[in-house]
Amino acid sequence: MGPPPERAPGLLAVDLGLRSGLALYGPDGRLVEYHSRNFGNRARLKRAVPSVLKALGPLAWLVLEGGGPVADIWEREATRRALQVLRVSAEDWREALLYAREQRSGAQAKDVADALARRVIDWSRAPRPTSLRHDAAEAILLGLWGVLEVGWLTHVPPEVRAR
Repeated sequence: MGPPPERAPGLLAVDLGLRSGLALYGPDGRLVEYHSRNFGNRARLKRAVPSVLKALGPLAWLVLEGGGPVADIWEREATRRALQVLRVSAEDWREALLYAREQRSGAQAKDVADALARRVIDWSRAPRPTSLRHDAAEAILLGLWGVLEVGWLTHVPPEVRAR
């Protein structure tokens, strides 16, 4: 028996911060895994990013929410690995995935994001969370925006969008 077949390159979405949400999508547009990680400070983040990317297996895309020095760390490592990078603001991906009435306040948008992320988890048949931190939920939705943007999905699945 040989080694397991290599997985097709995926897309990693990162809700940036020293505490980051990460969501990995497969080329079928479904969520594979997600979690939240506290890097503590920029120096530890800078040391950790290469091993985080390596541990997730082959990647084709890195989608980052936001900018600044934390985004620069992720983007430099992605460039070193020849990954394609998309940077987007929360307002842009929320506009694409949430109705205007769901974004009247930041707190409301976060509640809606949590519910929508849970539907993405169910639709993807990914393991259900015992608790879902808001940064992981936002990374899940950022990743959904990303797979739509790169063409891995043509539309939000009806099971995800249904209310």
